[in-house]
Amino acid sequence: MAAVTHVCSIDYVAKMLGEDAELLEAIISNDDNLTYGNIVSVYVGPDETSTTLTDDGIEELMDMIRAARITNKTWHEFLDDFVHDTDLVARIKAKSPR
Repeated sequence: MAAVTHVCSIDYVAKMLGEDAELLEAIISNDDNLTYGNIVSVYVGPDETSTTLTDDGIEELMDMIRAARITNKTWHEFLDDFVHDTDLVARIKAKSPR
């Protein structure tokens, strides 16, 4: 396994993938959703952290979202299973094509 030499912020990953940053944060808030080591917490102050992703984490997240978006039904099931913020789920579902 190659050494990690850089990580990307969730906001940057969201822009790269054309996804909602809050959605990505909700998905990765459970670190069991991605392989261990692909989610990295960066300390930016004494009591403040920023969650970032490795390149492998970005790839894994892209694959997960791509598979979920196969149909509107699978996308909605994915949101219900992986995102526990009901307001966020409702907002994301409202953006989905019917």
